[in-house]
Amino acid sequence: MAERSVVRFQDLGLSDRTLKALTKVEYRTPSPIQAAFLPVALQGIDCLGQAHTGTGKTAAFIIPILERIDLNNSCPQALVLTPTRELSEQVAQEARRLSYASSARTVCIVGGRPIRRQLDDLKRGAQIIIGTPGRVIDLMNRRALNLNELKVMVLDEADRMLDIGFRPDIEKILRRCPQHRQSLLLSATMPPPVERLAQRYMRNPQRIDLSSDGIVVDSIRQYYITVDPDRKFGLLVQLLLKERPKQSLVFTRTKRGADALHRKFVNKLPKVAHLHGDLPQVKRDRVMKSFREGKVRLLIATDVVGRGIDVNGISHIINYDIPEYCDDYVHRIGRTGRMTSDDMGCAVTFVTREQGNQLTRIEMRINQQLTLYQIEGFEAFRPGPPPKHVDTETQSKSYYVA
Repeated sequence: MAERSVVRFQDLGLSDRTLKALTKVEYRTPSPIQAAFLPVALQGIDCLGQAHTGTGKTAAFIIPILERIDLNNSCPQALVLTPTRELSEQVAQEARRLSYASSARTVCIVGGRPIRRQLDDLKRGAQIIIGTPGRVIDLMNRRALNLNELKVMVLDEADRMLDIGFRPDIEKILRRCPQHRQSLLLSATMPPPVERLAQRYMRNPQRIDLSSDGIVVDSIRQYYITVDPDRKFGLLVQLLLKERPKQSLVFTRTKRGADALHRKFVNKLPKVAHLHGDLPQVKRDRVMKSFREGKVRLLIATDVVGRGIDVNGISHIINYDIPEYCDDYVHRIGRTGRMTSDDMGCAVTFVTREQGNQLTRIEMRINQQLTLYQIEGFEAFRPGPPPKHVDTETQSKSYYVA
């Protein structure tokens, strides 16, 4: 079998300033999504890219933007939409890192931030705009953001944006973009709503599909544990004691569930925090900063903000509540096993006896079976039918180990 040739950034016809920036940030060779996506996107062709998180997809669309924009024109020439404030800010940070050798300016416009400052930033001029749909529309309506000279439109994590109800806002923005533009859409999954959006607003897009390499990265060990609802907290404690994770992210399905789980830990375990959409933005920022710096080792979060968490140090993902949708499973566990980590990530999903079908659907979605995880000496469920009454607070106290 012939060896597959290795693509180098130097072979892609990139400008000297971009190559200098890539060297500065220590991007030595393109990741698989970059190697497949960049040659097409650099030609100005519309692209659909399917890749899980942590594969370098941000650089896959930022690099073509930097190659295409006119640095002598301070009007917005590229717009990147993302589903969350945190993700927008991370994408903006990456754009600034990759453009440090040029005069390209990036402005991040998201809700939960002072709009006056964003208005001032736009007045000073910027070629790259990155933000969430709601704030983008707000600034367009104020006539502070003009997209008449837009060259590149990017929808990042498109499936999640549609999941949380941004489709009307996205379509409103797309209708106000120039017809002759390049459109790039990146997503971990390609459900029918994303396909329909692409068919309607993209011009003969070329699909870069890495799903044949596996929807979920090989650097993640995936397990499940069957557990009664009233024993989930005790199981979580035992799991943490056994695994001793460097840094773990625990997903709950609801904000109320995240609050309740956090209360059980907060006075007993150091370096624990929680994150969900109802928390004030200042607190969310503080928690994320502490998590990135390693000051928080156990973070409890919901799916909405989970998409904005891009931290290389996460060693364990724990699905305390099994995700409602299979694609959410893909996104959740993509938080570990990052491309810059040398260690394999670990994902463990708690499954009650009534949720066997949901586990099966996840396994069908990722085309592989999860391995049963066992903790010796811990009874995760009672024999016989599931209990009718669940007293989680009493049970959790009896299982807690400081």
